[in-house]
Amino acid sequence: MHREELPKEVIAQLRRGVVIPAHPLALTEARELDERHQRALTRYYLDAGAGGLAVGVHTTQFEIRDVGLYEPILRMAAETAAAWTDRPIIMTAGLVGTTVQALDEADIALGLGYHAGLLSLAAHKGVDEDALIAHCEAVAARIPLVGFYLQPAVGGIVLSAEFWRRFAAIDNVIAIKVAPFNRYRTLDVVRGVVAAGAEDRVCLYTGNDDHILMDLVQPFAVRRGDETIVVRFRGGLLGHWSVWVKPAVEYLAKAHAAVAAGAVDADLLQLDSQITDANGVLFDVVNDFAGCIAGCHEVLRRQGLLRGTWCLNPDEAMSPGQAEALDRIVADYPHLCDDDFVAANLLRWLD
Repeated sequence: MHREELPKEVIAQLRRGVVIPAHPLALTEARELDERHQRALTRYYLDAGAGGLAVGVHTTQFEIRDVGLYEPILRMAAETAAAWTDRPIIMTAGLVGTTVQALDEADIALGLGYHAGLLSLAAHKGVDEDALIAHCEAVAARIPLVGFYLQPAVGGIVLSAEFWRRFAAIDNVIAIKVAPFNRYRTLDVVRGVVAAGAEDRVCLYTGNDDHILMDLVQPFAVRRGDETIVVRFRGGLLGHWSVWVKPAVEYLAKAHAAVAAGAVDADLLQLDSQITDANGVLFDVVNDFAGCIAGCHEVLRRQGLLRGTWCLNPDEAMSPGQAEALDRIVADYPHLCDDDFVAANLLRWLD
């Protein structure tokens, strides 16, 4: 599929900028798929105002591929979304592994009606940039691509501004999830996109869960020849946004309004630091992200959207003290939470 074949309303959503949660995996205590809660999560995201879903990504747990759940999970999300809302929803599938594997996964995603593939390069450590670009070009020939700069702490690789220039020049690239958790490397992506002259075609989405709101309000000014090109992030595709989605939709709208007005006030900047504080606990930063998935699960468990924090890998669990730290976040920043919204709708989502 080429990007020009995508529904116009989907491309319009992407360019306007939306909340795209990275969809978790609901499991029973036996670590088997919990279909009821899996569907409830999708319904929650849609009712909270998310404009897209990312499925089969890091937050969904890469191990789904080892237990035959990749296609079932993608199918469930697509079918649930189609049955639940008439709004255009940007459906993005995680693509990983070798070129052969990524192409196989792209075929599965396309067959289920997904619009794009979020391409992880984590399996290509040690490969030179020519080979990386050849891999990206091969997958882009099959499906519109969302690039993915995954932070090295959870398996990503460091990529140069020149790589991002070459990547953004690929015609079927529609967006990049910028998630190196590093301001210098974030700038490398921006510089690469501008150098490729692709800033109008390639939408930047923040994946920097440690600096979400700042990415959304900051203008990035880059020189190209005699011009200064100003680039902005449109929205976010975030593991952090697997929880507390309704407030996320609200503060994205505030960010868009501030940008349109040309005035970012102190309250919005203060909110950025609060979101970062919350993310530090969710993602278990003090333990080098060991409990990052389980931390998000714990929020959803407390709300009733999950039955537990179980992951496919038994070693993936909350770290000591993480639950108590989460108590502090909820107490200090109730405006970042949506417990009342979830409580009012949970039975309907679980039906």
